[in-house]
Amino acid sequence: MTRIGLLSDTHSYLDDNILKHFDNVDEIWHAGDFGDISVADRLAAHKPLRGVYGNIDAADVRQTFPEHLRFKIEDVDVWMTHIGGYPGRYHPAIRNEIYTKPPKLFICGHSHILKVMYDEQIKCLHINPGAAGKHGWHKVRTLIKFCVTDDKIHNLEAVELLK
Repeated sequence: MTRIGLLSDTHSYLDDNILKHFDNVDEIWHAGDFGDISVADRLAAHKPLRGVYGNIDAADVRQTFPEHLRFKIEDVDVWMTHIGGYPGRYHPAIRNEIYTKPPKLFICGHSHILKVMYDEQIKCLHINPGAAGKHGWHKVRTLIKFCVTDDKIHNLEAVELLK
């Protein structure tokens, strides 16, 4: 079993409360818009970090993280990108590939809206953890924790962060 802490859209803000939520995870995944490389450095100092850059990230973040990250965790094929859309409305840049080579788990950020949906057409779980930072129009800061065991994604928990 691998325990994952997932966040996005920190926009240069990372408080100790976020790190406390990730004390018992094995890996942290960031779905873009770090805002500052220091956010990535703090997360990586806490737990192993995987991430993608977002549309507001500067060159230092873009040199460290890819735009798209496709990998396997346990027996789950994962695709993470910042701007991905959602089932039925995938972003044009990824639409063809997601329908021809769908992952089992698709993760994106960008919208600042926490969303967990199953795409029945491609048999894929879609997760957007919302925004963990303070910059943006969202009213609630959020992150997600979940587990992966073999080919199963389970124990998903949406966490509302204190303002």
